[in-house]
Amino acid sequence: MPESSHRRRLLVLAICCMSLLIVSLDNTALNVALPSMQRDLHTTTSGLQWTIDAYTLVLASLLMLAGSTADRIGRKKVFITGLTVFTLGSVLCSVAPNLALLVVFRMVQAIGGSMLNPVAMSIITNTFTDARERARAIGVWGAVVGVSMAAGPLVGGLLVQSVSWRAIFWVNLPVGLAALLLTLRFVPESRAPKARRPDPVGQLLVIALFGSLTYAIIEAPVSGPAAVAPCFAIAFAALVGLLWYEPRRAEPLIDLRFFHSAPFSGATVIAISAFAALGGFLFLSTLYLQNVRGLDALHAGLWMLPMAAPTFLCAPLSGRLVGSRGPRLPLLVAGAAMTASGVLFAAFEAETANATLLIGYVLFGVGFGFVNAPITNTAVSGMPRAQAGVAAAVASTSRQLGQTLGVAVVGAVLASGVGTSPYRSVFVSAARPGWWILTACGLAVLLLGLLTSGRWARRTAERTAGKLESAQVRRPVEAAQDA
Repeated sequence: MPESSHRRRLLVLAICCMSLLIVSLDNTALNVALPSMQRDLHTTTSGLQWTIDAYTLVLASLLMLAGSTADRIGRKKVFITGLTVFTLGSVLCSVAPNLALLVVFRMVQAIGGSMLNPVAMSIITNTFTDARERARAIGVWGAVVGVSMAAGPLVGGLLVQSVSWRAIFWVNLPVGLAALLLTLRFVPESRAPKARRPDPVGQLLVIALFGSLTYAIIEAPVSGPAAVAPCFAIAFAALVGLLWYEPRRAEPLIDLRFFHSAPFSGATVIAISAFAALGGFLFLSTLYLQNVRGLDALHAGLWMLPMAAPTFLCAPLSGRLVGSRGPRLPLLVAGAAMTASGVLFAAFEAETANATLLIGYVLFGVGFGFVNAPITNTAVSGMPRAQAGVAAAVASTSRQLGQTLGVAVVGAVLASGVGTSPYRSVFVSAARPGWWILTACGLAVLLLGLLTSGRWARRTAERTAGKLESAQVRRPVEAAQDA
């Protein structure tokens, strides 16, 4: 291809990476701002949980819908809509006068964010048709997540310290507008040759499941188990509804046959576990550094660098290992490092001494740096090419769901332990059950990485791929009958 075409492809990649950066940076930077927001908005621990979970919950619920909609009506069109809504939501968040409106505006942000990451990945895949170029482009895309992890706490701390927590949302405005203008000018429109049909019932069941479960977990320490019991009942009914309804559709939102593949099922649970650990880790660390140690937001961000830097450095190494040796070694390293970090905090109160706090942060950063690359690889392992995009979308949804549950569960445990006592006097003991939960998440990554990356697991993936390919032949007839 001519040089100008090559440059255009690189520009499209840069635009897509800009969208990923503002979505990822927004969440990691916001964690450092939680104590400042708590003082400014006079909110409780559960209120802080909602500022994070309102975003990740909506994102998890709508990712697959956004991806399939973009395939059907046009990726550029949906991407532009996402950039517009996300930027508008960021402006609204920056002027939110109270917690309730901030949570609502965070949900607006997430609606826009759901149209960015999966759609941007589709744009990259469609733009870089050469397999080697596409692999390099996806590697750059993955590195942006590491950049956001490394820069987020520091950028957030700097903005909170020098301006206010509201400035974190202001950053999205110029980046979002620049990405929007560049998209209009340079990103080509594309659609899938055969887009998946909408599944409104499945989408509503997913929203009911994720939303009611998260609400019940966060509000249980405040309202009591009896008050949230109906939410748990709704979550259970939605899960049963999904298991009954989705196999009866020719083109379901979530194809449950995927879970017959051990690598796919393992990748889903590994993604939930790893990102639950990340959400809980950032939540506990931020509150401890500022509310217990009394650090300002900037110095708390600096303290997070020993966790963020290894994540940034290990992510590309993990990608190369996955490419050359498969996902098993990165998953085992990730699980071992995350488990060791959790044990250090849960059993030895690592946060109470600088040296052990530093070691705990580095271990977690190494573990999380190694876990991200093999998740998507394991999810799509052995899948037919036509199904790989859907499998990757489920993995992305699992990441957001994991982060949502991590903040919800660990925050609820912390709130129950703290009660009405001052943070400084009881935080370390109240946080210990939360650290044990994060240890269990790391252990799940380790054991599932071992179990779902061997010969038996690969055979289940091959069998599942064969069934999916044979079903693909019958799908037109089934779709006609379903209509």
